[in-house]
Amino acid sequence: MTPSSTPRVAVFGCGYWGRNVVRNFYGLGALGAVVDPTESGRAAAAQLAPGVPVYSDPEAAFSRSDLHAIVLATPASTHANLGLRALDAGKDLLVEKPMTLTVAEGRQLVARAAATQRMLHVGHLLEYHPSFLKLREWVSNGRLGKILRLHSHRLGFGLVRTEEDALWSLAPHDLALVLRVMGDLPEAVTCHGTHALGQPRADFAVSLLHFSGGVDAHLLSSWLHPMKEQKFVVVGDRGMAVFDDANPDYKLAYFEQHVTWKDGQPGLHKGPVSYEPLVPAEPLRLECAAFLQAVATRQPSLTDGLSGLRVVAVLDACRRSMESGGLRTRVESV
Repeated sequence: MTPSSTPRVAVFGCGYWGRNVVRNFYGLGALGAVVDPTESGRAAAAQLAPGVPVYSDPEAAFSRSDLHAIVLATPASTHANLGLRALDAGKDLLVEKPMTLTVAEGRQLVARAAATQRMLHVGHLLEYHPSFLKLREWVSNGRLGKILRLHSHRLGFGLVRTEEDALWSLAPHDLALVLRVMGDLPEAVTCHGTHALGQPRADFAVSLLHFSGGVDAHLLSSWLHPMKEQKFVVVGDRGMAVFDDANPDYKLAYFEQHVTWKDGQPGLHKGPVSYEPLVPAEPLRLECAAFLQAVATRQPSLTDGLSGLRVVAVLDACRRSMESGGLRTRVESV
């Protein structure tokens, strides 16, 4: 993509995460405007992107014909309304995770994007992480063998949100990875949440995703934990992989270990551990570039609207399970 053909985008939201989004689109030469209702957000945008127009009113960006796309780095509760307005204004759309807070709203966004022939992309940036792409390659070429189980931990002492719980705030990243590895939705989920901080939003959630064939995925999500942990583990019958995004020395490891059976008795094969070299690339920059490519070529991105809707469907099933006290709950088809 040449600089002259680079689509121009407006980023809505220049807060905790939006500042990273603004920085990356500015670095890619694609930032045409920033919209933020707060004075602090507008001041941050002016500093991060000198010379780029900054607005307080979304309509200022919707009405500009030279802007091809809208990027929503706003609270999840605003995604459906702002997303529909962007699509109706003829803009392509990138929505940060979670895409919406209900399946119905997600379906509406996907349908409106199709009706208006606009590109819809969801911000599951870890799917663009070079280490996860390598892990997917191992799954595809059979290095891990048959998938037996998946684990994902996203824990830390981080931003405590009031508009969404720890499940909806943290788990979308991990659910996107699980669904990409499995290639399908789980049949059902089981989810428990706790409220140690005393607020109505759960600050810890443990989720079990039950796939056909007996494969389970186990997710832990919490912003009330003393240590930062971001691990995604895939256990196969030939080997195991650990994608550890919080490790500064390596991100992806392969464990040549598995269980063998002889005369009905299990045996442990413990081979060496190998580490993939670090790839010096920022996943968010790769994701932003993928969105611009989708806008320019009119070809759906890896994390399109349907993939975002699948994640919302699993999150919604987890919510219903949590509210029922942890009952096994079927995932709504999308």
